[in-house]
Amino acid sequence: MTTITPSHRSTRPRARSSLTTLMAAAVLSLTSLSAVAATEMPPLPDVTGDVVKGDGNDYNIKFNIGLTQSSAQYRGLEYFKKIVEQRSDNHIKVQTFHSAQLGDDLQSVSALQAGTLDMTAPSTSPMVSMFPQFAVFDLPFLFPTPEIADKVLDGDIGQQMLKDASTKGLVAIGWSENGYRQLTNSEHAVTSPADLDGLKVRTMQNPIHLDIWRTLGANPTPMSFAELFTALEQGVVDGQENPWITIESSKFNEVQPYATETNHVYTPFITLVSERTWKRLPESYQQLLRDAAKQMGDYERHVSRVMNDQIKQELKDDGMKITELTPEQVAVFQKDLAPVYDDWREKIGGDLIDRIRAESKVDSK
Repeated sequence: MTTITPSHRSTRPRARSSLTTLMAAAVLSLTSLSAVAATEMPPLPDVTGDVVKGDGNDYNIKFNIGLTQSSAQYRGLEYFKKIVEQRSDNHIKVQTFHSAQLGDDLQSVSALQAGTLDMTAPSTSPMVSMFPQFAVFDLPFLFPTPEIADKVLDGDIGQQMLKDASTKGLVAIGWSENGYRQLTNSEHAVTSPADLDGLKVRTMQNPIHLDIWRTLGANPTPMSFAELFTALEQGVVDGQENPWITIESSKFNEVQPYATETNHVYTPFITLVSERTWKRLPESYQQLLRDAAKQMGDYERHVSRVMNDQIKQELKDDGMKITELTPEQVAVFQKDLAPVYDDWREKIGGDLIDRIRAESKVDSK
């Protein structure tokens, strides 16, 4: 508790100053409330299910993510913490870290492998070098709707991919959503691949993303997310691509006046546990983490989608010039990107690509 020592000076000369301070504080408070109301997230659901009995020991789990406190991902993390702590009767404590406080996605995954961090939930994109099949999530325009993405992730395909990723010192226990990626830049509106010619676009350290933007004529520049805002502000790169919620929560619109709603790639987050941490937990707590990861993923996807259109409108209201592509314009991008599918089909696995495309066709009937 902080102790405030009263001043011995006369209070009379400060009366007017105090009144002014109070009025200013009230205005600030109203402004803050208005901002919060504008982007208020859905409330955390109640925790359901009985208390899970462990082995009598207490556990502390450090869970680090790359995005900020105002992201849907962190909101999901808060729900995960609530579930695990309540259902373990506080025998498991979850410490949450945001904004890459303990490292970016790749650093966090390495820390899990080393046993110095317990949990993280990276995008699949930076992990393609470890699990080549994850590149399927980076193929452009493969997931036409969120419902098809859910069907793939929650069905046999997604569950097999979790099993495949439970190696190399990691245990994969669930999916959540980074969402559809949109393009922003500081130069001009983008309506066709020709508008990307020579544009420096920040990408993740991911070979298929590099291939996509190079094929479209841009100059892809790999960079850590933690460094991105400064790079955009200083003009090191001209643009970047991320979901609307990330664009707003990271304040990219302050340094990127133009955006194009491309929906070019749907990216999930994968929830990972250090194998060392996993093996220390009793089986009952392992199952609790799996259950909590599933509930976190369902809730986080809901938050992401509820906020998507709202945030897009807020960005417009704040002055961002947003271009919405017509189906015909999207078709031009798809045609130009056909070589990417040819280049990556064998590396990713043609069968996996075909199975996902089949899900899209079934869903559209």
